[in-house]
Amino acid sequence: MPEPNQPSVPSVPGAPSAPGTPKASGAPSAPKAPGEPAGQISIQDFSRVELAVGEVKEVAAHPRADKLLILKVDLGGAVPRQLVAGLKGYYEPAALVGRRVVVVTNLAPAVLRGERSEGMVLAAVVGNEPVLLTADKAVPNGSKVR
Repeated sequence: MPEPNQPSVPSVPGAPSAPGTPKASGAPSAPKAPGEPAGQISIQDFSRVELAVGEVKEVAAHPRADKLLILKVDLGGAVPRQLVAGLKGYYEPAALVGRRVVVVTNLAPAVLRGERSEGMVLAAVVGNEPVLLTADKAVPNGSKVR
């Protein structure tokens, strides 16, 4: 419904929209070239994402998934945070213990194949292989990433 005192203008597929007008959902978009951003978010949206460095304390294979590991990560709180990550086959569980990783800490919890995940470990992707993001110097567990 148009705002008061604003004319109602039908949208035309493929026509540019007025500045500040959100793009209609489901509208077709041109394919993106490799390395080209998929879309932009505002600095306000990005500032809502909380990232922190944590130390992996324990790792176990997920009992009901072929590609998932269950990590316990110390983010400076009283209890390590449980994360479920698709790292099986790329990292040996024992090799992950003691590593410092970057974690999205305010992601809503999710249940993955029956196991609760309380955040997301960040990784770059090279080919199809995940490469964990880490801090290049020793920092305390729970240090914020900006």
